[in-house]
This record gives sequence, C-alpha cells and structure tokens, in this order.
Amino acid sequence: MILSTLCLVPLIGGIIAWYSQRFDSHWPQRIALITLIISLAYLILLCLTSSQSGLWLFDESHEWISRLNITAHFSMDGLSLVLILLTFLMGLAALSSAWREITQHQGFFYFNFLWTLAGIVGVFLAMDLLLFFVFWEVMLVPMYFLIVIWGHEKRHYAALKFFLFTQAGGLLMLLSIIALAIFHYQQTGILSFNYHLLVQHPISSPIAVWLCLGFIVAFLVKLPAFPFHPWLPDAHTQAPTPASIILAAILLKTGGYGIIRFVLPLFPDAVQTWAPFMLILGVISIIYGAFLAFSQHDLKRIVAYSSVSHMGFVLIGCFSLNYFALQGAVIQMLAHGLSSAALFMLVGQIQARLHSRDLNDFSGLWHHLPKLCAMGLFFVIASLGMPGLGNFVGEFLILFGTFNQHTSFAVAASLGLIFGAIYSLRMIRKTFFGPYRFKDPDTTTSFMEQSSNSHTIQTPADINIKPDQPHYHASKDLNYREAFTLVCLAIGLILLGIHPQPIFNMLEQPLTQILTHISLGGGTL
Repeated sequence: MILSTLCLVPLIGGIIAWYSQRFDSHWPQRIALITLIISLAYLILLCLTSSQSGLWLFDESHEWISRLNITAHFSMDGLSLVLILLTFLMGLAALSSAWREITQHQGFFYFNFLWTLAGIVGVFLAMDLLLFFVFWEVMLVPMYFLIVIWGHEKRHYAALKFFLFTQAGGLLMLLSIIALAIFHYQQTGILSFNYHLLVQHPISSPIAVWLCLGFIVAFLVKLPAFPFHPWLPDAHTQAPTPASIILAAILLKTGGYGIIRFVLPLFPDAVQTWAPFMLILGVISIIYGAFLAFSQHDLKRIVAYSSVSHMGFVLIGCFSLNYFALQGAVIQMLAHGLSSAALFMLVGQIQARLHSRDLNDFSGLWHHLPKLCAMGLFFVIASLGMPGLGNFVGEFLILFGTFNQHTSFAVAASLGLIFGAIYSLRMIRKTFFGPYRFKDPDTTTSFMEQSSNSHTIQTPADINIKPDQPHYHASKDLNYREAFTLVCLAIGLILLGIHPQPIFNMLEQPLTQILTHISLGGGTL
C-alpha cells in the first residue's frame, strides 16, 4: 500500500469533500487543502525514507484479474517522482485559484478536482498497461465535469470537444494495448500487461509499427501536438481557472510522460520509423502554435496556443532519441507546468477584476495593478525562455541534444524562440503598458480611459464610481493568498533555472534505462 496510498488519499478526500457540503459550504475546500497537504507530506516522507539505490525507488503489486494475468502494479522511479511532485504542487496552486472563484456546488467541484489529481497520479505510477488505461480514463471524466458545470458560456461545446478527442485517443490506445499483449503472447507464450515484462521482450512483428502509432496518437492528443490540438484552446477558454491550471500544468504532461515511459522502450525499432515524422510535427507545432498565439486577442487563448508551441519542444526532445534532449523534455514539462499555471492564474485574476480577457478592452494595467503586472511580466519572460529560469534550461537542452543528431530540425525549432518572444512582448505591451484604458464589457461603456496625450489617470473617485459597483474591483491588486502562490511558483522556476542538478540526478537512471532499451532494439543513442 506504499504507492497506492498516493492515489487513495485524493480519491477518499474527494468523497469526503463532496459529503461535507451537507454540513458547511466551506468544508469541501478545506478538506481539499488538507488532502493535498497530506499527500504532499506523504510523498516527501517516502523520498526521505527511501533506501533504494537502484532504478525503482518503490514497487508494489497486487492481484487484480488473475485469469488474464492483470495486476494492480505500481512503481516509482525518479521520472514518476518529479511529475507526481509537480501534480501535488500544481494542485495546491489550482486550489488557491479556486478558493474564491468557485462558489456553487463546492462539494461536487472538489470531488472532481481531487479525482482528476488522483487519476493523474495513477497514470504516473501504473506499471500494468490496463491499469494505466483505467487511470487514463479516471482523470478525463472528472475534468469533463469541471468544464461543463463550472465553465463559461460555451462550456458544453468545449467539454464535448475535449471528451471526444481524448476518448478517441484513449480508445486507440486500448486497442493497441490489447493487440500488444496478444502479439507478445504469440511470441513468448506469456499473456501479460506488465510493463516490466513487456519492455524485456519487445515484439518483433512488423505490426509493431502500427501498434506504436496507436500509442503515439493517443499521447499526441493529450500533449497536444499539431494536428491533434483543436480541443485545447476551447477547453482552456471555457474552463474555470482552476481547471485551466490543471489542464496546462499537469494534464498535458501525461502525453509527454506516456511517450517517454511507454512508446520509446516498448517499441525500440518502430520508434525509428516514426521519429522523423514526429520531429516534423514537433517543429510545426512550435511555429504554428506561436503564430496562432500572436493572432489571438483573448488572453487565455494566447496562453493556450503558447502551450501548443512549448509542447512542440517536448515532442522534439522525446523523439530526438538523445539523452540531453530527453532530459530537456522533462525539464521543459516541469518548467512549463509552473509558468503556465501562473499565467492562467493571472489571467483568471484579470478577468475577476475587469470582467474581460480581451486585449481590446483594456491596456496600461500597470498603473492600477502593479503587483499583478510585475508577476505577469516575470512569468511571461520566463515562458519565452529567459536564461536563469527553468524554461531556458529545458529548451536549451532540447535544442542542444537535437542539434547533435538532427541539425536541421534544431535550427527550425529555434525559430520558435524568436516567434515566442514576438507574441509574448505583444501581450506584455498591450496588457501592462501604454495609457490606462478599460472598457467594461458588461456595460459596453468606457469605464476609464486616458488618452495618449494626457498625463493624468482617472480614478474611480474622479468619475464618481462607487466602491460597491462591480467594476470598482479593477483597482484591487493581488491579495496575500494570490501573491504567496505566485511567489512560490516564481521561486520554483528560479530554482529550476539556476540549480537543476537535483532534478538531473533523479532523472539520470530512468532516462538512461529507456535509451538503453532503444539501443538494444537497434536504435542509436
């Protein structure tokens, strides 16, 4: 029960949170907070007490469906550890955002919130392929409810699109899992869905190329990569801020994790076939995502399309089949998790104060929201890859590793850094700087407007705005809870940027082992 406890705690916490609403509407969020703190403390305790010096830090297996040799098998190595740590930390960041935003059906909201996190943790721990598929589905259904119940005006369309895309990918992966087990049985006489066994005897049939593609497509949908990304902008735009944070910071990472954990070691030969195509898709995702981010005027869609661009770097890092690039892909996932969570949180705070996310409705926010804008400036700069911060380390390692073996792809991908700077600076200029201007979309009238020739800024008092009017919230800057959450995320990015060595140490054995499987299968390191 050492590892399964990491899944059970959020699952049980979600049920208690739902039930507790009968007694007090504030209890669900408090129970969610206690659940996440207990989970995080338990994970840290496991790390401190681990005496294993090998690849796998912990391993746990229980009988499940013995007739088909299916087990409830959980294992944790350094790769799983860093991603589970990211899951719980981003869960706390999302909870901070939900604290005031979610005011209806709080019990059911925190039930779905915690079950989504439990499903993600299960995905990072499951070592039986059918168990992995179960957790893959567990994290999707609650996320669907988070979007469709607490989302914005077009939430039904966005939730349905999210569900159909991810379900289609999941079905393809399930068929590939079953076919993989059957072909493995024909080859070895052993029917098993156990990851540890399957990687020791990769199937040699030509059909492996198509089974590999089934896994790849399922993970590309979740990453997301071009052309499997259309669900992402709508889901982000319509989802409540806490759900957007979970989507961007954690859920997308399950796609990259799936490629590294399952595709590369299970299909060492077939990966060689698909690697050039995946590198092309990675470059297209980087450039295409950056162009679309530049053309948007909704802040959430800008951050969403920038995620498509950044995940393109992860795709290139995974299929470069190079140690440094693979290391960079994981660092990029961690750094993007921190920076995207902060950006979605900031967008949610701007929307809560101005009732708009449209760049055409406001500008010059620095005059009235200096703390919020200062944090926004930091995270936008971090996102575009400023040296000394985590995103730079990830992108540098990916391009460095890719350059060694696929120079043209590395050069093409580096264009994404330039395009990323262009749309990031546009967003900074239009949102934070320039004359202060705000048009309340609820009243379609100008609330505050300062012409470019004027040197004075109108305040609510100047135009007779009473503090109890909704748009007066535009003058409120970050509160202590919001500032503390954002500062913690900023510290994480700085630590990842200036001292990434502890993460490198944790990733060394898992990534080396995965590349060894590819080498044994005939690939190149």
